[in-house]
Amino acid sequence: MIERHVTFNVLPDKGDEFEKVFVQEYRPAMSAMPGFVKVELLRQPDQPTQYHMVIRFESAETSDNWRASAAHKALQPKIKALYSGSQLQVYDVIA
Repeated sequence: MIERHVTFNVLPDKGDEFEKVFVQEYRPAMSAMPGFVKVELLRQPDQPTQYHMVIRFESAETSDNWRASAAHKALQPKIKALYSGSQLQVYDVIA
């Protein structure tokens, strides 16, 4: 199992739109992919422009398939317009 943690620096006044795109488009598209396990979106209470997405797939291959999918590629411009930068950490799930 693989888990990807992505931290987003969402632009000021774009938090509501970022959350809406996640709930209405990003999560449904991702959850339709083979090997999908779960995805969560977290927001730091003391820094409301900092979001953390936790994504879990059955394997690195199924995670890579999501990132290479037409659905992911179509959503990238829309979501990238809402943040100024991001950081990624990838983990193997042990237990």
